[in-house]
Amino acid sequence: MNTEQIKNPALTELLQSWQHGDGQAFASLFDRVYAQLKQIAAQRLREVGGNATLAPTELLHEAVLRVVDAPMDWKNRAHFFATMSLLIRSTLVDHVRASSAQKRGGNAVRVTLTRADIGEESIVADILSLDQALIKLEALDARSSEVLHLTYFAGLDRFQIVDVLQVSLSTVDRELRFARAWLSKELDMAV
Repeated sequence: MNTEQIKNPALTELLQSWQHGDGQAFASLFDRVYAQLKQIAAQRLREVGGNATLAPTELLHEAVLRVVDAPMDWKNRAHFFATMSLLIRSTLVDHVRASSAQKRGGNAVRVTLTRADIGEESIVADILSLDQALIKLEALDARSSEVLHLTYFAGLDRFQIVDVLQVSLSTVDRELRFARAWLSKELDMAV
């Protein structure tokens, strides 16, 4: 290991050190990935339009608090970014749900999410309906749900998903085809 590697360890090494209780590794890790994670948070907020009252920084910080409180078995860099992306999405859904659950339903706002790359045509759905559909998909087929999440919410490509899930490329392709078709049908029925 050269001097540069000691000063600037790989993200996977930082993840493993953090996992073993090294607080300095946590600080170094987030210094290095903060900008990328903030971009992911900003993208999620753009997907719901101007209806979310969170800023990207607030959304990211809330998601980071969730990961700090729940120790993870980090496999690699791709697994970390996939997990963080899912936590950001989950935090946003919880925020939208809490905002719309005011006493007596006052001022509930319908928030839409456009996802042009799920199938051939654009699917426009209420974010809470989408979340419910994803929960149903997870109950029906957990791996298909995970592949869909890693593709659309974590932004991983097929080869990264193979690495994270330790499955074949044909399995990833099959699970993604199923998840897209099922989600499209489910959202069409919800409209």
